[in-house]
Amino acid sequence: MDDPQSLDRVSGIQADWRRERPDVDVSPQGVIGRLHRLAGRLTEELCLVYGQYGLSEGEFDVLCALRRAGEPFERAPGELAAHTMVTTGAMTKRIDRLERAGLVTRRRSDDDQRGRIVALTHPGRELIDRAFSDHMRNERRLLDLLAPADAAALETLLTTWLSRVENPPPAGSDRD
Repeated sequence: MDDPQSLDRVSGIQADWRRERPDVDVSPQGVIGRLHRLAGRLTEELCLVYGQYGLSEGEFDVLCALRRAGEPFERAPGELAAHTMVTTGAMTKRIDRLERAGLVTRRRSDDDQRGRIVALTHPGRELIDRAFSDHMRNERRLLDLLAPADAAALETLLTTWLSRVENPPPAGSDRD
């Protein structure tokens, strides 16, 4: 069987840079470059399932955020933006499209008549329940490309790394 490194484009890029810029440490590309390529490939694979339901990645995300809210499956647009990590402007476009498709409704907030509430419709709930089940099967398929111990170790590493990127330790502090 071929050595996986010989088939890996990142290794080729690193070799080119080592030849052209031997003065620069390109070892970070080994991790960052592969994660970047993997993220793109995973997104492609995940979007295939969303597309089967007529949804974009962002629309799927909004419907999931509403479904995760529990009964009565509603949130304010700002809260949705926070739960999906997009701007309120991007959220408005997603909600508009989902509303036109009959998957969500908008109403005035009972607490604040100026505020709005976005709610999952019955067809929206049925759709996201089916789509989410298929999404989880797809994620399982992708993760099963790794041995269970490797997947568990990767989850631990990624959890630690993401935590440190999102909440960097103070300058000068020691790391584990």
